[in-house]
Order: sequence, then structure tokens, then C-alpha cells
Amino acid sequence: MRVLYFDCSSGISGNMTLGALLEVTGDEQGFLTELKKLKLDEYEIIIEKKENHGISGTYVDVKLTRNDGKKSSGAENKHEHRHLGDIYELIDKSGLETEVKTLSKEIFLKVAKAEAKVHGKTLEQVHFHEVGAVDSIIDIVGTSILINQIKPDEIYASILNEGRGYIECAHGKLSVPVPATTEIFAMNQVIFQQIDVDTELVTPTGAAIIATLTEHYGNMPKMQINKVGYGLGSREIGYPNVLRVYEGVYEEKLYVMETNIDDSTGEELGYTLECLLEAGAKDAFYEPIYMKKNRPAYKLTVICEERQIEDLQEIIFCETTTIGIRYFPVERKVLERKIEVEETELGEIRYKVVKTPGGKEFRYPEYEDVRKIAKKTGKSMREIIR
Repeated sequence: MRVLYFDCSSGISGNMTLGALLEVTGDEQGFLTELKKLKLDEYEIIIEKKENHGISGTYVDVKLTRNDGKKSSGAENKHEHRHLGDIYELIDKSGLETEVKTLSKEIFLKVAKAEAKVHGKTLEQVHFHEVGAVDSIIDIVGTSILINQIKPDEIYASILNEGRGYIECAHGKLSVPVPATTEIFAMNQVIFQQIDVDTELVTPTGAAIIATLTEHYGNMPKMQINKVGYGLGSREIGYPNVLRVYEGVYEEKLYVMETNIDDSTGEELGYTLECLLEAGAKDAFYEPIYMKKNRPAYKLTVICEERQIEDLQEIIFCETTTIGIRYFPVERKVLERKIEVEETELGEIRYKVVKTPGGKEFRYPEYEDVRKIAKKTGKSMREIIR
């Protein structure tokens, strides 16, 4: 399983995220090409290698080009007002991939909800100051582009370190964490702690990004590291102001949960299976069995990660009549896989491409795509697969 781990010991901001993820992808030109699809003018993005307290990393800055041809940093132009609808329209009209649009809007929505709560306004009434500025749009959409390029299966983060004291922003002097960041933390169960650094470490943009990307906060999971990206911040905090992002492979520790059920209805059993799969179980299924006193019954089997056991057990206990569940660790071998899209004479088809340890490759058309073409053309699934 491909994993990203965000080490937020120095906090997180939009430009720090861009710098770290750019080092993970190693494809600056591809990133800039995608960013042009946003069709947003009057800015120049500067990507350069720098050093922060002896740590080499990538620093990203957005220079806004005024009508007079002059340039200034994004920090000096954060009073440009936009509504959420304006930002959504900009994103929707772009040539960006659907996944990038969806993730970008999800991040912006989190900031909008926080701003609305802080200022006592509706989402439609909220004026975006810092987040509506061009540099923050680039930060959020750029992050979405890079995440889409990496395509991680899971994203984890450390507990966020936030500073203390006061900073100057669009609304004057505010205590750290600023209200918008605090609301993002509260609304999304972000785990953070304040440390003895007299400035802001987590910006609202950074808070919204990490709140959207992950629900898992804590120590790094056991993983084989392939790449490490360093995104540099601009504030002097007395030690390296760096967001470190690890990219690697995480071997899941899987468990099998089992229970025998002889007195739940078919409706209850069907609904339980839906709930388990929606909650993230790797697999869940029933087998017909006979229990004591020769009662016909069903054995429910659920395959899940170790961290999911408690949540999935709660579903089983609440939705069925069972009073006990057994579970045990298992090992599994998963083939290397990827999804490829191919335009055929019958339409667009996604293929699951798998490779064996010996190097043999097999391609399997995705059921939903075959089903859609079968319904549209009246051809049998066997004929379409052939």
C-alpha cells in the first residue's frame, strides 16, 4: 500500500506542502503544466532550492503581477476578496482533472465553513481574504494536483505542532492559533498541540489541507521509505522550519473477524454487510453453517486492518444479535496493480492491470464499465469482454 506521512513538527502551510510534495514527485514541469489549466492570470510561481538551519529543501513562493506590471509576494496581497462560489467557478471552468477539482473544492469548503462560523455568516456571505488570494488558490489547487499525481492509498500525519502568541493578519492582531485555524481543528477532529514558539506554525490553508487529506494522526506507521520531501517555510522559528513528507510502502497487518449468527433476519444481515464495507472493511461475506441443536445459521467473516477492529466490532454488535466475535491476525500477498484507461470501439474501459512476482502481467476489464456498455448496447457481458 502506497503511503504518505506528513511530519508536521514545524507546522504546515500551503507553500510548505507544495515544496515537500514537489520533492516527492520530482516533476516540477509536469506540475506547472497542470497548474496552467487553472487559467488564473497575474501571478508567477517561484520554485527554488534553499537551506533552512542546515536543512536543504524546496521553497515555493507566488509573486502576484499587478496591472502596472510590478510584482509582489502573496503575503502583501491577501486582501483581495472572493466568495466560495467564485472560487468554485474558477476551478470548475478549468481543464484540471475531476479528482483535482473535487479535492480542491473540498479543501476550500473546510475553510469556508470555519470562516462562516468565526464571523457568524452563511457560506454564501463569507468573503475570503487570505484564502481567496491568488497565492492560496495556487497552494490548494497545487496540492490537489500533486496528490493526484502521487495517488497514495493512505495519508497519515504527525500530531500538529502549533505556536503561540499573536500575529498580524487581515482582521488585525489575532492570537495563535487564529480563529479560522481553530475552527478547522475543531470541525475535523485534527489533533494538535501548542509548543513554545512565538508565532503561527499552522496556517488556515495548511490546517484545511491536512484536515482533508487525513484522519490518522500520530507516529509514523511501519513503512519502507522510498522518498522524503522537504518543504521550507519562511518564518524564523529558531530551528528548521520544514514540513517533511515521507513516501513509502506500508505492509498492512490484517485481521480476520468471525462470528456465528442464527437469529438475525435477512434484512438485518444484508444491512450489516453494507455498513461494514462502507466503513472500510477489506472484505465481508457470509457462509451458511449449522450450529448447535442443528440450527441453520450464517458465519460472518470480515477482513480488516488492525486499527479498524473496534469500529467494525461496534457495527456487528449493534446491527446483529451476536454476543461474541473472534479475531486473529493473517498474512496475505497482494499483486502489484494499477488502473489503465483504454478507448475501445465500444467505449472507454478501465482495466485492472496486475503483475505476478515472476513478471507475468494480466489485464481485467472493470465490471462497472463492462456493465454500462452491456446496458447501452444490448450485447452480453461475455461478448463485450471478448
